[in-house]
Amino acid sequence: MFKPIQEFIFRFRKSLDGVGLLLLRWWLGYEFTFAGFTKLQDLTPPEWFAGLDFPLPNSLLSAQVNWAAAGLLETSLGAMLILGLYSRVSSLALLYVTCVAVYTVHFDLGWAGWNQIETEQGLGFKVPLMLGIMLVTILTQGAGRFSLDYLKARSKHLRH
Repeated sequence: MFKPIQEFIFRFRKSLDGVGLLLLRWWLGYEFTFAGFTKLQDLTPPEWFAGLDFPLPNSLLSAQVNWAAAGLLETSLGAMLILGLYSRVSSLALLYVTCVAVYTVHFDLGWAGWNQIETEQGLGFKVPLMLGIMLVTILTQGAGRFSLDYLKARSKHLRH
């Protein structure tokens, strides 16, 4: 009597394996792609961005190049996360972009969170920290089975 229930639970849990990573990748991918696409709509950085002190090596670049690079990286790497393509590399690169953003923009604003996301007061480092933690999850756990990374690895394994 318990064996069919146990088998059902096992199959159900197995069918959900990777769903959490898929949803996490989609969320992160959407957030970064949207942020990057917004930057790419106007390659002239806003005044507040032009006055930032960037860390090395970003400080060697102009504000306009930093703005365009952030937009391009966020858009392309966010899309790669959505697809689950080179997810660990994409996560690592986006983690760098996030750390630069926290260093230059968010940290001085404090822990401010959700109530200031779309306001003139800006955004503290709470939300970028959450994004960073999510990126570390993809970096360490991989993309999961609902990804192009998984399909590539599986086809490579089947060929050998």
